[in-house]
Amino acid sequence: MFRILLSLFILVPIIEIAVFIEVGGQIGLNWTLFVVIITAVLGVNLLKQQGLQTWQNIQRQTAQGQVPALEMAAAAQLLFAGALLLTPGFVTDIVGFILMVPNIRRWIATKMIAKATIRSSTASFHTFEGEFENHTETQRRPTDGRVIEGEYEENK
Repeated sequence: MFRILLSLFILVPIIEIAVFIEVGGQIGLNWTLFVVIITAVLGVNLLKQQGLQTWQNIQRQTAQGQVPALEMAAAAQLLFAGALLLTPGFVTDIVGFILMVPNIRRWIATKMIAKATIRSSTASFHTFEGEFENHTETQRRPTDGRVIEGEYEENK
């Protein structure tokens, strides 16, 4: 994960500079700066609008006793999109605007939650194994009437 982040921190500015040079060569410096400023202003307005809507959805779902998992993931994406839109550059603006599309955010949020659920269940399984292996025959926990059948293999 560290290598990916390091690569992004190195590659994104290089790509942005190259795109700036190319766009600036095509439309001129003033128009390039104007477009960058306009995308930042539009991005902030979109972020404010969609952030407020997402916040209202979180409050509504919480009031109904539901866990607003998709909305929380969408809120995190909006925060990331806002940072991208405020970062000067065309590539970051494109990614930021893509994250402003609600259907795309919902799809990404679903994938994020599914991945987190898999990691969570895997972590629970490993915790169970560790607890199971650390108890000897004389250190059994009370089963409160439940019997769990299974097999185990001792690793040496």
